[in-house]
Amino acid sequence: MSSGVETVTPGRRLGLAEEYEAGSGTYTRNGMIYSSILGTKVVQKAEESKEADSQSKPTLHVERSNAKFAIPVIGSEVLCRVVRMNPRAASVAIMMVGSTPCQEDFQGVVRVQDIRATEKDLVQMINSFRPGDIIRAEVISLGDQRSYYLATTKNEHGVIFAQSAAGNTMVPISWEEMQDPKTKDTEKRKCAKTF
Repeated sequence: MSSGVETVTPGRRLGLAEEYEAGSGTYTRNGMIYSSILGTKVVQKAEESKEADSQSKPTLHVERSNAKFAIPVIGSEVLCRVVRMNPRAASVAIMMVGSTPCQEDFQGVVRVQDIRATEKDLVQMINSFRPGDIIRAEVISLGDQRSYYLATTKNEHGVIFAQSAAGNTMVPISWEEMQDPKTKDTEKRKCAKTF
């Protein structure tokens, strides 16, 4: 049987090692039992021993919850929305990590030198992204305290969705241009290679 259910994070102190046995999802250090995973704390009551005098201790363990938490790590592929731009960088809101949506948007930055793998000195931010574009990128660094650093240097990274000035969804016509199918106007973008 279990009692005393609460959500715990890694490193959270759960109890004293002299009062409890350490179960799965926990570790013992300096006489204390700590959580080693994100999940639910469960206290399993002790089973009485067959010997008259001896009783075993209750067991503390942590069970993983079924909820998925998307947190960007180095090497993760992410989907982002361009929020702001300046000539040196684009600020983005990370909406998905891999195929898992984020519960809240993380902030990221795509610097001008991280847009293309070649001819980095010729890249202009305005010819690569615009505010409102949805881009696919890779996390290259955890960055500073506010933002993850992202790159679109691979062929499969770049703009995957954009709207024209007329408000129509644009389609890529080359790796560096998108076209509005209704007005036939073209705009420069660093397009992602389609799969």
